[in-house]
Amino acid sequence: MRRTLGQTGLWHRFEGRIFSASEVANGKPAPDLFLHAAGTLGAAPERCAVVEDSAHGVQAARSAGMHVFAYAGGVTPAERLAGPGTTVFHDMRQLPALIGAGRP
Repeated sequence: MRRTLGQTGLWHRFEGRIFSASEVANGKPAPDLFLHAAGTLGAAPERCAVVEDSAHGVQAARSAGMHVFAYAGGVTPAERLAGPGTTVFHDMRQLPALIGAGRP
């Protein structure tokens, strides 16, 4: 993560707030990682937003009670990401406005 976020110039925005499946007993699609992150940061799950591009990640976020912004511009088709508590989008340039608009 340090390398990829460093290449994009985003590392400084996330440093100290990055979580890995190695920190929890169960990885995605279990909600453990998202709940761990929220708990560590002192945030209630229902006040969290998750950006995901995989069906397992979307399932994990939903199970954690978090709203999901599901990116369908990658390898996972939109229909596999769509569902309750989920905003599906196809272009990362849309994300700031979607998050800024709040939950639908």
